[in-house]
Amino acid sequence: MKQGYSKYAVVDLEATGASNSSKIIQVGIVIIENGQIQQTYQTDINPHEPLDEHIKGLTGLSDARLSQAPDFQEVAAEIYDLIADAIFVAHNVKFDANLLAEALFWEGFELRTPRVDTVELAQIFFPTLEKYGLSNLCQCLDIDLTDAHTAIADALATAELFLQIQAKIKSLPKALVEVLLDLSQQLIYETHLAIQDVYQQMPAWDSKTYLERQGLFFRKPQARPRERKLSTDFQKNLALLGLDERKEQAIFARFVQEALEEEESSFLQAQAGLGKTYGYLLPLLARRQKKLVVTVPTKVLQDQIMESEGRKIEEVFGISFHNLKSPSSYIKLDLFKESLQHKQENRLIIRCKMKILVWLTETLTGDLDEIGQKHRYQPYLKTISHDGKISKKSLFYGEDFWQRGQEKASKSRVLITNHAYFLTRLEDDSNFIKGRLVVVDEAQKLFSALESFSRQSLSMTKILQGLQEELAEERPLLEKRLLESLQFELGHQLERFQREGLAELEPGAVAKIRQDLSELDLASLEPLKALFAQQFDQFWLESEQLENHRFLSLQAGRFALLDFQEFLPEDVKLFFVSATLSISRKVNLAKLLGFEHYRFYSLPYQTSKQQQIWIDETFPDVTKLSLHQYAKLLVQRIESLARLNRPLLVLFTSKDLLLAVSEGLSLAHLAQYRNGEAANIKRRFDRGESMILLGTGSFWEGTDFASQQQMIQIITRIPFDNPSDFFPQKMNKQLRLEGKNPFYDYSLPIAILRLKQALGRTLRNHQQQSAVLILDNRVYSKRYSKQIENALGKLAVLSRTDFPVIEGEMKDFFSPSKKRSKRSSKKS
Repeated sequence: MKQGYSKYAVVDLEATGASNSSKIIQVGIVIIENGQIQQTYQTDINPHEPLDEHIKGLTGLSDARLSQAPDFQEVAAEIYDLIADAIFVAHNVKFDANLLAEALFWEGFELRTPRVDTVELAQIFFPTLEKYGLSNLCQCLDIDLTDAHTAIADALATAELFLQIQAKIKSLPKALVEVLLDLSQQLIYETHLAIQDVYQQMPAWDSKTYLERQGLFFRKPQARPRERKLSTDFQKNLALLGLDERKEQAIFARFVQEALEEEESSFLQAQAGLGKTYGYLLPLLARRQKKLVVTVPTKVLQDQIMESEGRKIEEVFGISFHNLKSPSSYIKLDLFKESLQHKQENRLIIRCKMKILVWLTETLTGDLDEIGQKHRYQPYLKTISHDGKISKKSLFYGEDFWQRGQEKASKSRVLITNHAYFLTRLEDDSNFIKGRLVVVDEAQKLFSALESFSRQSLSMTKILQGLQEELAEERPLLEKRLLESLQFELGHQLERFQREGLAELEPGAVAKIRQDLSELDLASLEPLKALFAQQFDQFWLESEQLENHRFLSLQAGRFALLDFQEFLPEDVKLFFVSATLSISRKVNLAKLLGFEHYRFYSLPYQTSKQQQIWIDETFPDVTKLSLHQYAKLLVQRIESLARLNRPLLVLFTSKDLLLAVSEGLSLAHLAQYRNGEAANIKRRFDRGESMILLGTGSFWEGTDFASQQQMIQIITRIPFDNPSDFFPQKMNKQLRLEGKNPFYDYSLPIAILRLKQALGRTLRNHQQQSAVLILDNRVYSKRYSKQIENALGKLAVLSRTDFPVIEGEMKDFFSPSKKRSKRSSKKS
């Protein structure tokens, strides 16, 4: 049997910088032959120039040490002889191979060895990881990297990584490796050689670990564990899960038990951090054999519950959980199989196809959110995502993940979903919850989800482009005139918006557009017909600045509030759970959702000793700052607090401000919109890939930071609704009709609830410590400030002082063993 290439030189260089003109200061080489490390080589190199402080700190090298090292010309022949007949392997091979080849060239040696990049190989064969830096891979794969950024330590770690990659390849079916080998010919460098080497040594037979269908390989479905009955004693169930007893959680669980006996729907309020998820799951599963649906605000929180509480309960009690998402979250195997036939594509898509082929041997769900760095492949992934339809003629009828998921959903004891998809499913088929118990977690967000559900949106650019394409076709004269009329009316409304800022469509224009659409029977106009359907009575244009372009959309909405009860079948018992159910004395979440009869349970708030809130009196009035000024000041605060060396979450109400701060930060960080979707950057932050996370949206209310024992949180602005947005205007009109004050009875209480929710994100258990900095002086400078201060003061100690004092007090807060300094701060 032909053995192929079997000698590899794994190389790592340290240099005076990261550019092509940098000089080598250290070389580490590990020789691998026949799957074993056979030899190592290391040497310092004298660059004959001083190192900058960054390189000294990174590598631990000094000018004095390198002054005693050999020149490169003294070791060039030795290095060349060692690696000239091997495949050159490195982590980010372009840098190391180019730098070493050029240095050798000037000494008379031409290095023409094939190159293999372990970054690219790791991206393919470890498809669910989010980051492929050497240190992150070593942490995930349990590879020793004690002396990172010394050449021999990095080379040894890369060699171990390379061997693990080859072992992973060897564990796959040979027929699959053959497909991967074929695709790898189109990758950069000679990465295919590492796959070819393993392929040539694989036995002809394949493991029975996988199922093969139409050239794709799948992990065999796992047998369900036998379900065990839970105890009716909440504390006993906690002990079986290995969890400690918590007084407030036990009270909350008792409320759930009481609510279970009531006929009406129940609203249960308890502050964040007491473990509400176990507090409702365990009593409901123990005391009723009914199936359970849990809906939460975001997919981030949905995945979080599945990976934490859901997995733990499944392991201990054998209770089946299913993560229910929209079809587009899943891969459609027919589309993926078809896409494998398209060969003329860029390397990024080729690599994504290879990742997916490997991922299919691992996944049990087919959920595309599992794929690492998903945002990089988003355009391609959209072309292979599911549409919720599966034909019996499908090549993968029995293996289709969406179909399997629906079957599992019908049998599973617990379904976890998100508010948006929950409402979609209810509208399509309300019977999917019939006879089940339903928990609406973070229930205050269901109201805004209902509002989003009551709207339609289309890209204005796509609408006008579509009309232009239809006009370019040969058509009867009447159709042509109707299309021209549509084009004129929509174009005129766009012109009003761009020139005069008038967003709302004129009633006369709406009537004319509806009339024109009713006389046209074209498939391409169906989305526009749906948007102008009779249930909508408000139409407006909306502009959003994305990272690379401005997105203009046409929006349709209903001015009347949706009645949630209209979505529900009769035989369903609901539990609404949140830390923030009470809006104000005059406005009630239950009434807003359409409930006249209900039971309300509330645990009194307790001031936490594990959290402290500071208000920065030295920060200017945020309403008077330009975007540039605001971002610059925030960068200064973030970089100052980063010196405390604690995970730092920064919450924004503005995407533009978030991106401006991200642009200005000199420290490594993760930023929403810039580094991927919220779920992905949350996972990366939890794994410690960065100590700073900039977020908005779901990070205020739909994400928990439970894995960090100590955290700093910066709230950049009070999260008031934008008064010019459609929904606040709708609420204000409704409340005025009811004789209520829109600001004091709704807008202000909602902003306070969001602040409370934000504080709860970083206080998820009794061991966690959370230091919160608020930078909006309206917390203390307005007529309504006392209401905000009183609400926050019930949750944690609230201090108002200068930023230098805050820095010192935060340091003391995280170091209770040290004597707290007696800085004077004004306690609110």
